[in-house]
Amino acid sequence: MSMQKIRTVLIVEDELSLRRILKNELEKQGIAVIEAENGIAALPIALQEHPDLILLDVIMPKMHGIEFLDKVKNDEWGKTVPVVVLTNFAEDPKVVEAVREGRCEVLSKSDVKLSQIIELVKLKVGE
Repeated sequence: MSMQKIRTVLIVEDELSLRRILKNELEKQGIAVIEAENGIAALPIALQEHPDLILLDVIMPKMHGIEFLDKVKNDEWGKTVPVVVLTNFAEDPKVVEAVREGRCEVLSKSDVKLSQIIELVKLKVGE
């Protein structure tokens, strides 16, 4: 019997309630979740744990989400990790530029349903 690798998602989000909801839904799908409340906390976790996907908020205390994205993408491993940005600021020029450069995908918090986020994550981590 082949052991399937457990997929891991890093959620970088300062809003605790949203983090909890995402964590619960992903864990129901058999996906392991690591949480961080800001980019400064998340960066060493990402570079050490190498999650299969990062769900990233943009407007957070201590470090802007795109600054975190830049730092991850500077890493050899980070160049290839899929990043999905969850934000109410999809029109932010920094976000638009990151998407255009192919460094992340964007989902607008106000327009997207929880089920759509979960489906996209499952697709990206190869569930």
